[in-house]
Amino acid sequence: MIELASITKTYRSRQGDPIHAIEDVSLAIKEKEFVSLVGPSGCGKSTLLKLVAGLVTPTRGVVRIRGTEVREPFPDVGIVFQSAVLLPWRTVLDNVLFSIEMLGLRADSHRDRALSLIELAGLAGFERKYPWELSGGMQQRVAICRALVHDPSILLMDEPFGALDAMTREEMGLELLRLWEERRKTILFVTHSIPEAILLSDRVVVMTPRPGRLARVLDVQLPRPRTVEMEFDARFKDHSDEIRRLIFARRQEPAHARRA
Repeated sequence: MIELASITKTYRSRQGDPIHAIEDVSLAIKEKEFVSLVGPSGCGKSTLLKLVAGLVTPTRGVVRIRGTEVREPFPDVGIVFQSAVLLPWRTVLDNVLFSIEMLGLRADSHRDRALSLIELAGLAGFERKYPWELSGGMQQRVAICRALVHDPSILLMDEPFGALDAMTREEMGLELLRLWEERRKTILFVTHSIPEAILLSDRVVVMTPRPGRLARVLDVQLPRPRTVEMEFDARFKDHSDEIRRLIFARRQEPAHARRA
């Protein structure tokens, strides 16, 4: 479904100095697979997401979706950011339909699907409420519905629960799994939470400090459906220990060793 082939991304600072965000990253993601990206801050996780979305272009390498090179924003992609970014003057239903309007499609033809998603997300009865009347978790559910309403095959999520408290974050993770089981999509999910990545994912991609490379791709050896009780499973702990070892071992290496 998604292919990153030898991707390198270099930005320029205001002073003109090169900032190497990602270097020589290759990754293939299968259809309907749930893959999480973890790694230290600044390692290029969000940049990878933007490359797949077509919001930025690689300096070197190629991004493909279903074999087609991504050169601009791809219509078959939904994006959820850390902040819900809802329009305060629009109701829940109208916020969900906003992405349909931005795609130049008829909102009324997608109204039934929007209402179905709102119900699936546990927001039935809140269709006419405004963002300021909702909790943070409810707002993020609206943002997920907005990303799914045009029925994309791919969902890109950039630390979508990072601004929530611990209990709401856990609840939203389980809610996302439920939605994914109902409407299976290919998901690329950025998070700083190692337990969250393990609980949600089929595979966890561990990135090195900047410039971001792939340290390892781990297959999560836990059955589905997932539950929070699995965090006490020995396999869960083994995955967590391995990911932490990869991240913190790289942090402790001297810079010249990381470049080697």
